[in-house]
Amino acid sequence: MKSYFRPEIDAMSGYVPGEQPKMADLVKLNTNENPYPPSPKVREVLTNFPYERLRRYPDPMADALRDDIAAEFGVKRENVIAGNGSDDILTMAFRCFTAPDRPLACLNPTYSLYPELAKMQGAPVIRIDLDPAAGFTMPENLLEQAEKANLLIITRPNAPTGNSFPFEFMREICRNFDGVVLFDEAYADFADDNCMELAKEFDNVLVSRTFSKSYSLAGLRLGFAVGNAALIHGMFKVKDSYNLDMLTQELARAAFADQRYMKENAARIRATRGELAEALRSLGFDVVPSQTNFLFAAPPDGDGQRCFLKLREAAVIVRYFSGPVTGRYVRITIGTPEETARLLAVLTPLYGNR
Repeated sequence: MKSYFRPEIDAMSGYVPGEQPKMADLVKLNTNENPYPPSPKVREVLTNFPYERLRRYPDPMADALRDDIAAEFGVKRENVIAGNGSDDILTMAFRCFTAPDRPLACLNPTYSLYPELAKMQGAPVIRIDLDPAAGFTMPENLLEQAEKANLLIITRPNAPTGNSFPFEFMREICRNFDGVVLFDEAYADFADDNCMELAKEFDNVLVSRTFSKSYSLAGLRLGFAVGNAALIHGMFKVKDSYNLDMLTQELARAAFADQRYMKENAARIRATRGELAEALRSLGFDVVPSQTNFLFAAPPDGDGQRCFLKLREAAVIVRYFSGPVTGRYVRITIGTPEETARLLAVLTPLYGNR
């Protein structure tokens, strides 16, 4: 049959999202969702929202939400763009900054959506390997490797590894890279620091965030980016006309207004993260130091797939990434203390007698 697709689309395998299994008595620790519910303020808006408003189109610019975000980070509305999840923000960035003669540079391993978005634009991909023997650290010559790229994405903290990178090195990269630096900070609220200041310091820097993780709104789809007004203005040119529905904008504003609730939940997750990391290390796991709401951990036998399958048999779902480096590990979302206990109850008989 004749193909009607562009050659770039035919050649793509496509991004594979995390599994959403339908299993009885499931402990779901595979897609980095927050184990705690959204702010009660979200429930109030959802309960009292005047449904008759839905006959109208939403604000295409999401101005009220952008004003809230701008106020929190000490910028102006013109420095903020909102999207249907941070994946929507990424799509806009790739439309703007990548092309067959404008390559992407990204880390390896990292979020596997980036190369697929580059392929849609026909853009070459420069993969910059992290060093697994040194805790997935960046190479010192990163700037040299990324030299030909027009867009450099740094996932900080990184996924799927969970580690972060020195802040001053990030500043050096922003100062010396001749292109756009995009910090994908989906997990920033679980980390010790972030790069938001660099978006205000440099004209070529964007910082993207999501409501899916720390705000417990993965099912809502809301993300945003902060950056120089010229970059944001260009991204608005390629934004879908009504990319955020009215209800999402209202619920997101309610969640964002309750910073205390979000930070309390993030602290609970960080505490559980530390306890789980210690327990896994006691079982012989090699655990990458994490600044996220998940752990990247290699079982004592270095067989991540076996660990993944044994957990699955017990209805505990984690994430497994095949490959010569990532195949040693499983990625475990931080759940509630009860979910963590269930996870360890499966792992301890498997690895505890070594």
